[in-house]
Amino acid sequence: MDDGGEQEVNLREYYFVILKRKNIVLTLLAAVFILTLIVTFSTTPVYTSSSQVVIERNRGSVGLDSQFSIYDPDFLETQSAIIMSAKVARRVVDNLRLATAYRQYFLPTKEDPSSFFSSLRKGIGDFFRNLFDSGKKTVGSGDKAGSGLSLGREPLSEEDSIAAMIQGGLAVKPVKNTKIVEISYSDKHPAMAKLVADAVVKAYMDEILDMKLTTSRYALQWMTAKAEDERKKLDVSENALQQYMRANDLVTVENKLAIYPQKLTDFSSQLSKAQADKKSLEDVFNQIKAAGSNISQLVNIPVFASNPVLGSLRDAIFKARQNIKELSTKYGARHPIMVKANDELGELLNQQQSEINRVIATTKNSYELAKSQESNLQELLTTTKNELLNLNEKFIQYSIMKRDVDSNRVVYEALTASIKKEGATEQSQSVNVWVMQNASYPGAPSKPNTKRNLVLGLILGMMAGIGTAFLVEYLDNTVKSEMDLENRYGHTVLGTVEQVKEEGKSIESYVLQQPLSPITESYRLIRSGLLLSSAEHPPKTILVTSMGAKEGKTSTTLNIGRILSQKDNKVLIIDCDLRRPRIHSIFAMDNEKGLTTYLTGNLNEASIRKVPGEEIYVISSGPIPPNPAELIGSRRLKVLVEKMAENFDFVLLDSPPIQSVTDALALTQIVDGTIVVVRAGKTTYEMLQSGLKKLTDIRCHLLGFVLNGQSKSNNKGYYYGYTTYYAKDSE
Repeated sequence: MDDGGEQEVNLREYYFVILKRKNIVLTLLAAVFILTLIVTFSTTPVYTSSSQVVIERNRGSVGLDSQFSIYDPDFLETQSAIIMSAKVARRVVDNLRLATAYRQYFLPTKEDPSSFFSSLRKGIGDFFRNLFDSGKKTVGSGDKAGSGLSLGREPLSEEDSIAAMIQGGLAVKPVKNTKIVEISYSDKHPAMAKLVADAVVKAYMDEILDMKLTTSRYALQWMTAKAEDERKKLDVSENALQQYMRANDLVTVENKLAIYPQKLTDFSSQLSKAQADKKSLEDVFNQIKAAGSNISQLVNIPVFASNPVLGSLRDAIFKARQNIKELSTKYGARHPIMVKANDELGELLNQQQSEINRVIATTKNSYELAKSQESNLQELLTTTKNELLNLNEKFIQYSIMKRDVDSNRVVYEALTASIKKEGATEQSQSVNVWVMQNASYPGAPSKPNTKRNLVLGLILGMMAGIGTAFLVEYLDNTVKSEMDLENRYGHTVLGTVEQVKEEGKSIESYVLQQPLSPITESYRLIRSGLLLSSAEHPPKTILVTSMGAKEGKTSTTLNIGRILSQKDNKVLIIDCDLRRPRIHSIFAMDNEKGLTTYLTGNLNEASIRKVPGEEIYVISSGPIPPNPAELIGSRRLKVLVEKMAENFDFVLLDSPPIQSVTDALALTQIVDGTIVVVRAGKTTYEMLQSGLKKLTDIRCHLLGFVLNGQSKSNNKGYYYGYTTYYAKDSE
């Protein structure tokens, strides 16, 4: 279940990335599609005509009627290569007289050399010809004697040029699981496509017949001369072999060579068995010697323990001793019955000792016999090996000579058979070709395929657009979501504010005009986060700042103040941005008196003004001073903030950006906490990292982030739920 959920989240993220970058996707889609249209409709139409032939290797009487066929995967590929060859193309040119009767269809007419387009076309053609031919060796690289001029490659004739064009237009395609081959030719002229397609079939049939005749004549000449040489070699080798066999009596030696390996095998097997028997008897004999005269140890040896006589005596001795034990309770040691019982026990013990001595003697004799047998077999094996080596020395030379005879005979017989076969089949054709379907006149062009090109254009355009969208998304180093902020920096995201896209709507007035909108609810969530940000009591003096300009810190300050004032709280907003103040313009107030006039001592008390219809009070910035940083760092401002905190429930300070000036860093030291406004899609991670380092260095109490200007596509459906809910509520 977890894996399925993870996959669903990833697919949804991909969808939102595409939705976010839809302009890029649509632009590239349109560009690729338009380019496809231009290329498709500007391409010269090409017509294709095809003929079908059955191509089969000639196997004598076995042909298409045969129920069995020999698998030859390379045959049709080889025939396809022959059809596509330059020789077949040149036959087509000669048979149809294409260089004379149909020259205008292949070779352009002479153009005015002064024409710009002809010069341009010739220059481009020469460039590509030189490019492709640079790696080819030229014919006759040496200089003419005394001339100093090198022999370059000869230019192609018109016939060869037309043959090369025909090769370029040819296509051969074997039909799968059949012996049928489809031969196609494409040309700008439909009649020429049909004419050449039919001519290629005839030229191919002529070519394979010519190849067969040429090969057969050359093969017969070579094989006849070679067979004569091999016959002489065979005669010499056979005579030498006969003389050697008579001299060394190799008929009987050969029979012995067949017997000796079997004897070696038998002796080796018997020797292994004798060695195993000797080892077994040797172990038993060593155990007997180790036991000595100790009968209790001897009877535990397997050879004694398995002896039936000793087993019977052992039982009889046990019973006799039991009998003596029982009689001793009734009679004395000298009683006749006791004497008789003891005599019987002694007799049994003597019989046991005699049987043990017999087994020991038998075991010793068996051991000595096994040693003797092992020695005899070892001697026989050594003798047989020596005899076999002597025979092998004679037989090696015989094998070498016989191998020469066999080799010469095989070569000679093969050549003789080939000569007879080649002579019988010299006039036969090695490949059978049947025309199944002649080429037809093409009624419509085969290229370009308009429908396919347009579909491919759409697919490629879509893929290029989506790929570019993901690339741009990957290269985009700006903040995109709450998760990015929390995972990277570990600070709380108090809330996310959607970007306002409705015409005529301002974010500064959205809380008043749309109290049930998702944006207003976002500020309520920010308020909840602020009230719960401290363990004992919520911060009263709050600084709202950002990393750069135009990231929404002033509108965030104003909207947070309005949301806080809805809980019957008195809220004061102080415009501490003494460089580019905006609070007075939002509330349509004059800015002649304000924070700067108080900090410079021109006023004994700050000019606090109430916003009509709201529980919000404002201290505007006042006239812009020449030294804003010095005024912000003055003790008079700190005293003012502390005094205002006693008279108001919340005091919000709007400040300049952290990265632009140091005013915001100084203001963080006189407030309870700081809110950093981050603009989605604008604030970069590098900028945010640098600003957070500055805040950390001065030990700023960071309450959290407010992610501003978030688009719906990056919220993954968050605002959808709120929009639906509040729409129903307003109805």
